[in-house]
Amino acid sequence: MPLLVVGSVALDSVETPQEKRDNVLGGSAVYFSYAASYFSNVRLVGVVGEDWPGEHTELLEKRGIDTSGLEVVEGAKTFRWRGKYHPNMNDRDTLEVHLNVFETFDPKLPEAFTRCEFLFLANGAPKVQMKVLDQVHGPKLVVADTMDLWIEIARDELMELLQRIDGLVMNDQEAKFLTGDDNLVRAGHQVREMGPKFVIIKKGEHGAMFFSEHETYVMPAYPTPQVVDPTGAGDSFGGGMLGYLAEQGNFEPKTLKEAMAYGVVVASFNVEDFSLERMKGIERADLDKRLDEYRKMLNF
Repeated sequence: MPLLVVGSVALDSVETPQEKRDNVLGGSAVYFSYAASYFSNVRLVGVVGEDWPGEHTELLEKRGIDTSGLEVVEGAKTFRWRGKYHPNMNDRDTLEVHLNVFETFDPKLPEAFTRCEFLFLANGAPKVQMKVLDQVHGPKLVVADTMDLWIEIARDELMELLQRIDGLVMNDQEAKFLTGDDNLVRAGHQVREMGPKFVIIKKGEHGAMFFSEHETYVMPAYPTPQVVDPTGAGDSFGGGMLGYLAEQGNFEPKTLKEAMAYGVVVASFNVEDFSLERMKGIERADLDKRLDEYRKMLNF
């Protein structure tokens, strides 16, 4: 089934202890859509400026991603982010953020996009995410991402959003910030009680935790020995997960667990190079092979 993603499309400059790259393809919607494209047809909605390289759009279209919802604003610049990772490759400092066209992003869905049954609201202002919800017709599954900025400056809008979605994805620090509870198990259940049917808390190199009314479990990260660039790992996780759910056409408990495993595997490839470089060199068969290895690791 087609999967719709709405979020940021960016040009990133990334510095790690070993290397650096300038003006590479980035953005939450980009990482998500590319990861999801291994499983399902993807429709992307975002905004860029006239400095956006056309070859990036061609790359996405070669993966079968429908970019007809990608707005190009003449005379404006694309969202840009610059960051530097610490030696542990988990922590990073944001050195520069230039929202540019993303600051006034007002997504308007093409008519064909409004009937997608699976929808992912990538990280963005809750007010903008709800504008997207107002345009879709009867989606089967809606999952959103958020961050500490919106918890701090748009909490009321975020709480309203939580009443309108099925699933929420966030990291461990955001869950603690939202609930005021340092215990992740309690925090996960508290967030779920705010509205979503299920909550997924990302823990970086320690995997992810799943919370629903009836079950709680942890998916460890795949033990990747060579972490080159963690940028976009969380969005790739989300793309792999939602892509698989859209492929299967349901989000039953068994399917959700399989989808999370695929998300872990996709993210493990993503971190092995800058931007989408590693992802460009793999196919679905590579994901399936690594999933088999991951499944064997979890059997005991």
